[in-house]
Amino acid sequence: MKVVLFCGGFGMRMRSTESDVPKPMQMVGPRPLIWHVMRYYAHFGHREFVLCLGYGAHHIKDYFLGYRETESNDFTLEAGEVQVASSDIADWKIHFVHTGLNSSIGERLRRVRHLLDEDEEFLANYADVLTDVPLDEMVANFRDSDARAALLAVPPVSAFHVVEIADDERVQAIRPAVELSMYINGGYFVLRPEIIDLIPPDGDLVADACTALAAEGTLMAHRYAGFWQSADTVKERNELEAWYQAGNRPWMLWEQCGDVEPIQDLIRKGARP
Repeated sequence: MKVVLFCGGFGMRMRSTESDVPKPMQMVGPRPLIWHVMRYYAHFGHREFVLCLGYGAHHIKDYFLGYRETESNDFTLEAGEVQVASSDIADWKIHFVHTGLNSSIGERLRRVRHLLDEDEEFLANYADVLTDVPLDEMVANFRDSDARAALLAVPPVSAFHVVEIADDERVQAIRPAVELSMYINGGYFVLRPEIIDLIPPDGDLVADACTALAAEGTLMAHRYAGFWQSADTVKERNELEAWYQAGNRPWMLWEQCGDVEPIQDLIRKGARP
């Protein structure tokens, strides 16, 4: 299946005013966020990508046009020639599509529809969220249903406490947000191309298309309580970097060789790298 990545937003909560590097190009280890997301999909056999570019597009283009395999692969240097032991992206196909500087997520999807119409379904992602969800299970469950779209639903990851208040303004309970029986949109989607018809010009994938599908009962949720971490802010990106440097990288399914306690559980226990 093709994978559509929305990587053209301004990412104001991530970048500084001195830099025009887009959020998906922020680094985690030696590779940018977008690489980690793409490598996750490639692990499950999905190696054709549609990059919906906008702000800072040249950074993403230049990165892949000058891709250095030696950053994450062993290699041999002999007589001035580099021989790489393995390749990350040799079997990837990447479409670079400029979808507008100020376009919404829905509009970016509308502008790449010509690359999707021949497919029965496709995958989509915000390009700034990492997880270890078994993607093949999510896709299989979707295919076994009559749903027109599916999204990953995860518990809220928040340090805030929810205050329950009675009518007389007295506090009845205080609970961590993560303990509530609620879910948020995890940013991983399985979609059928026809749902793009539900998105008006400059509309939104979730607010327009997914809301309409939910109303008709054809939106499916794949609930997952394992590792999931957004990188929407500098703080969140720094947390991912700290876990990466500590060697606890559950989203990197392609290199795991043993059981790793989920970062989500470690964070809830108050652990730090």
